[in-house]
Amino acid sequence: MSGDNRQKTLNALVDRYPGMLELDAREGYEGYIISRERLIEFAQAIKDELGYDYLSSVTGVDYLPDEKIEVVYHAFRSDGGPALVFKVQTPRADASVPSLVSVFPGADFQEREAWDLLGIRFEGHPNLKRILMWEGFHGHPLRKDWEEPYFMESGKPFKNRWPEGDAVRSEEINPFKKNVQYPPEFSPDGWIPEADEALYSGMVQLGAKDSGNGRTLETDQILVNLGPQHPSTHGVFRMIVSLDGEEIADLQPVLGYLHRNHEKIGERNTYIMNMPFTDRLDYLASMGNNFGYALAVEKLMGIQPPERAEYIRVMMAELTRIVSHLFSIGTLLNDLGAFFTPMLYALTERELILDIFEAVTGSRMMCNYFRFGGVARDLPEGILGKVSELVTERLPRKIDELDTYLTDNEIVRSRCIGIGVLPREQALAYSAAGPVLRASGVDYDVRRAEPYSIYDRFDFDVIVRHNGDIYDRYLVRLEEMRQSLRILQQVVRDIPEGEIQTGKSQYQVRVPPGESYGRVENPKGELGFYLVSDGKPNPWRYHIRSPSFINLTSFGEICKGHKIADVVGILGSIDIVLGEVDR
Repeated sequence: MSGDNRQKTLNALVDRYPGMLELDAREGYEGYIISRERLIEFAQAIKDELGYDYLSSVTGVDYLPDEKIEVVYHAFRSDGGPALVFKVQTPRADASVPSLVSVFPGADFQEREAWDLLGIRFEGHPNLKRILMWEGFHGHPLRKDWEEPYFMESGKPFKNRWPEGDAVRSEEINPFKKNVQYPPEFSPDGWIPEADEALYSGMVQLGAKDSGNGRTLETDQILVNLGPQHPSTHGVFRMIVSLDGEEIADLQPVLGYLHRNHEKIGERNTYIMNMPFTDRLDYLASMGNNFGYALAVEKLMGIQPPERAEYIRVMMAELTRIVSHLFSIGTLLNDLGAFFTPMLYALTERELILDIFEAVTGSRMMCNYFRFGGVARDLPEGILGKVSELVTERLPRKIDELDTYLTDNEIVRSRCIGIGVLPREQALAYSAAGPVLRASGVDYDVRRAEPYSIYDRFDFDVIVRHNGDIYDRYLVRLEEMRQSLRILQQVVRDIPEGEIQTGKSQYQVRVPPGESYGRVENPKGELGFYLVSDGKPNPWRYHIRSPSFINLTSFGEICKGHKIADVVGILGSIDIVLGEVDR
């Protein structure tokens, strides 16, 4: 559908819902505001009639002075194009909107997150319970009137720290040295923890065996916990598995063990203070994280980086993609039982790229290199030659070696082919992103679907496979490294001389009021930053659409029918980093 036809159909939708759907007329805002009563109908209409079949982001915003909460949705077409942004508003005192899980199953974890952190009830959600905080947690910490123990101020820099520098640890105010508080009505007498009961309550319960599993061997149903302390879980991540004999009947991820309320911190920081915090999300892809955040702030500020800075940004992002995919393939082989030999091959090449990062940014992992309107510093002398040598000679050869050793390996094929299958329609429905989405036959890459920076200048292919299993997710990442090399070769050939920053680098910026959504194709998929500015030095709302978190939405479904050993490989093929999952 062309852009003109799409707009005509949107206008027809506005006419269809008189008084129920209107343009968001606030200065600096975009999209449509729909009434709560017509939300599900509207979502179904844009999916069926306009082809917006990919719900990327769901987030809530607490507009405390106005006593309302807003839920913001970003929907895209899988054949590319800009977002359709639609919103629903609800009274803050009784925040409740219909769940869209029946239309877009990918809203599942995102709605649970909005309930957990903002207290928005999603009526009709099949499993509405906390997801990042523990089940007995009191309150909803992203609300603007929620304050942690020994709260100091709602915005940084704190007055006692700057400019005098008279800092004090809030825990030191408490004689027990613990930064905790309890609700006023709480008493430890008779208190019973509710966490495990709430977690297990959503698990599948098998019926009588005679209605059962089609086998003559009688089996028992048992619940098994994997993690949160387990080498197969890639960090502090827990899985509750319901087993029918040795076969998985149900699986639920349990998240939040690494949660530190990154977004609350981000709303108290100044805009530039958040740049190093983005490094800590997917900590294997810090400069990809920088990229997405910089784009969101630059949209609000209305600035564009210089040509040389754009080329440097793309160079860092594509080197980051190779770093992440090398690590992913190495850890996947660990998960499949190859122990450490493939991982060491992958880490050897990763270290050479980290040498480049260290020379350019001063750091190997937490690079904190991007700035609003450019990058922090220019490339050091001689580094372009080293990058050119790496991407034209050594890395192509080493990626070919990985291909030779692994792709036709009998054990790799038997453990991966046909395991953890995510069909195309399910991948779209569950809002999967990155290699997980493209391995299921969906030709969707943000660099092509809605090009940002200067990606529209480069010749590269979007890698798509069609079986949706562990093996295809591995193959997509392997081939994507080759495409990143193609882009990098064009970058080192064409990079111009010139400035690396638009205007003077600022350490305190006032961003014009409004909202923006900046997204990039990070190694693990679409990474998006939704920002709301009220014109002050700190963001009013700072939300992260993290691909590691949302890619787990389908995890339980694609594990059903497999064995425990397969779960480890399936999780490895999704390729999560817990810093990004839990934030």
